[in-house]
Amino acid sequence: MEGRELRGLQAAVVAYAGWGLLTIYWKQLTGFDALELIGWRVASACLVMLAIATALGRTRRLVTAFRQRRVAGRLALASLLLTVNWTTYVWAVVNDRVIETALGYFLAPLGTMALGVLVLGERLTPLKRWSIACAGVAVVVLTVSYGRMPWVALLLAGTWSWYGLTKRRVPLDPIDSLTSELLVLFVPALGLVALGFVRADGIPSQAVGADWALLVGTGVITAAPLLLFAFAAQRVPFTLLGPANYLVPLINFLLGWLIYGEALPTSRVIGFALVWTALVLVTIDTLRRELERRRQRALTSEPSKKRSSTSTAAV
Repeated sequence: MEGRELRGLQAAVVAYAGWGLLTIYWKQLTGFDALELIGWRVASACLVMLAIATALGRTRRLVTAFRQRRVAGRLALASLLLTVNWTTYVWAVVNDRVIETALGYFLAPLGTMALGVLVLGERLTPLKRWSIACAGVAVVVLTVSYGRMPWVALLLAGTWSWYGLTKRRVPLDPIDSLTSELLVLFVPALGLVALGFVRADGIPSQAVGADWALLVGTGVITAAPLLLFAFAAQRVPFTLLGPANYLVPLINFLLGWLIYGEALPTSRVIGFALVWTALVLVTIDTLRRELERRRQRALTSEPSKKRSSTSTAAV
């Protein structure tokens, strides 16, 4: 692996680890209203991302994006999905459902595949069909285990998958895209923050010194992993970035189980094992197809090299 790729992969691992460890950060804010927390997160992150975009000279790009009706509409949809996803995640963390958030983000790649079939008309390979089947059985097993639908996991997986699909149709890089989405949400976020000052039991009436630092810091902890990911995405093939993505739910799973002591009965382990089996099948299929593409590329490039050398010899 070249030095450029290695630095990119290191940045990706740190970014994904940072996203996974955000659970610890949000746990420190347990007891506060999840919607108010999202208001603080969006408002703080918007200011941080806007400062970064301005420093990088990208403000004109943002203005251009909002002037295009179709792009602006997709950014609005992405913003809505992101809000639902973040709110569900934060609510789950502060209400002791960390393992269920892990399940949601494990299921997200499989949800993306399902959307690809339903919305984009993509065809699944046999291995991917088996992976979807495994995921379906896993949801049934986990529903029985929880005694209810694992709605937190399904909502996280669904909104994240749909968010990813929407982002594919927005011609902006990760930094510009997130900045635009946060700008859409900025005024509603300020409303949520202001509401907290009005409510008798709002965050300002409960927060102490350390809490204020954590609330303001939500902007930095949102922006930092994204910047690292943007750095990595320019240097590392997505075939390597894809498997690294599983680091986020794995960290959440371990935190929920080992650190926060959430229940993990045998039936739930079986459900997770089925999900992991599905992800292994997807990863094998993706890597196999990538190796096949590279082999085909190498085969097609050889004749052209031979023709080139023959022409040179003739001259």
